[in-house]
Amino acid sequence: SALVMTIVIIAVSVLLSTLLIVYGRDLLGINSDSTTKIVTIPQGASMNDIAETLQKEDIISKPSFFVFIAGMSNKDKDIKPGDHELRPDMAYETILSELVSDPMDSSLSVSITFPEGIRLCDAADLLEENNVCDADAFLNYFNNDPSFGLAYESHMPSFQDEKFYKMEGYLFPDTYTFYQEMDVELVCQKILENFNSKIPQEYYDRMAALNISLDDVITLASMIQAEAGSVDQMANISSVFWNRLNHSAEYQLLQSDPTTKYVEEVIKPHSEDYNQTLFDSYDTYVCTGLPAGAIDNPGSEAIYAALYPADTSYYYFYSNVDTKETYFASTLEQHEANQKEVEAQRKAAGEDGDSASDGSEDVGETEGSDDTQE
Repeated sequence: SALVMTIVIIAVSVLLSTLLIVYGRDLLGINSDSTTKIVTIPQGASMNDIAETLQKEDIISKPSFFVFIAGMSNKDKDIKPGDHELRPDMAYETILSELVSDPMDSSLSVSITFPEGIRLCDAADLLEENNVCDADAFLNYFNNDPSFGLAYESHMPSFQDEKFYKMEGYLFPDTYTFYQEMDVELVCQKILENFNSKIPQEYYDRMAALNISLDDVITLASMIQAEAGSVDQMANISSVFWNRLNHSAEYQLLQSDPTTKYVEEVIKPHSEDYNQTLFDSYDTYVCTGLPAGAIDNPGSEAIYAALYPADTSYYYFYSNVDTKETYFASTLEQHEANQKEVEAQRKAAGEDGDSASDGSEDVGETEGSDDTQE
């Protein structure tokens, strides 16, 4: 009996010690992440709702215990709704003190919409124009492997030095609420958390089935976004790129005009040194397969189309950018006929059809040349 009682006492002591350590660490914020997060407390939220929000944001890990401590401190009735800056390494007492304090000044909030296909440098300029943060500071932080413990990070390539903007493509197009003169780390965190939420496990499973990486999906989606005149065209445009990638011996080049534009309009103007190797790695009239990185920031529809292309025999497309109509072809002969059709449409509309670059987008080889006529 004495032996059994001793074992029980030891077991209970170990259990209590373990619970004390686990709950004590959460209570005191010991050995936790020190990343600042903006946590929104909704109007009329109950203490349980608030605790669940804090757990979802990884500020605390024991919501029921937090509710108990809040009740013991008599601060559970005084929490103010709004945005609060919190960190996982804060003790419960510090978290509660912040939550009962005035929230961030909503009069300083700024709503910014990043449209589908926006380039990272243009998004940075929008942030600076709205006094959210410095454009160069944003580009520097965003492109230097910011880590917030998000699921997508484990799917990122470990070596990206061959890319111009490493995180081009990962600024998910959406409407965001920021604050004037906001910490650039919080700006990047908000954007990347949104991107992370838009890539479900289903997409990662699909990537595995297609044997393609997240980075390649985003790169392909950025090309689809740039080429498509409408969402309805995206699956077929994706099929053209996939068909060429899957038959690379016959179709070595993707020949997408927007990749050339990205080199001329983004990389060269923002490069300190002339680097032909870098330029060529993005230009799909020169490089084989996908370019080195994304050329814009694609939306949900383009990402979906990259993962789920239409089942077609198309290897070419030619678009009238004025009418937003795209013509697809399985053979070069069909493709050349589509080119003539678009040129005829433009002439009928009273335009100069001699320069296709003024009104068409093209993927495919023209007779006697490896280049496309954009």
